[in-house]
Amino acid sequence: MSTLELNTDNFQQTINNNATVIVDFWAPWCAPCRAFAPTFEAASEKRADVIFAKVNTEEQQDIAAAFNIRSIPTLMVFRDQIIIYSEAGSLPASAFEKLIEQAMALDMDTVRAEIAGQTGAG
Repeated sequence: MSTLELNTDNFQQTINNNATVIVDFWAPWCAPCRAFAPTFEAASEKRADVIFAKVNTEEQQDIAAAFNIRSIPTLMVFRDQIIIYSEAGSLPASAFEKLIEQAMALDMDTVRAEIAGQTGAG
């Protein structure tokens, strides 16, 4: 599956309607972003069970601002509409594959329980 370009019209719907979404925040002028693009695209071709999406931070400044994107590339992984990973910097292919495997293996019931415990304790 190829990557999906996200914008203000389809961002929320994409996150809400898919179990796992990996978002690459990037910009055309960013050399590390361009270098990571083939790795991101290759991973998207291997995983039909994950939505791979890109946000051009130059064109979608509202989305970038909403997620406090301060440096690019930034990878964000959503599972069941919960951000389970957010980190600036590109990854080599092997590390990106490992991140995807770990994200898919995560027990979301445990994550939700931890979130509920944090909000209940505050």
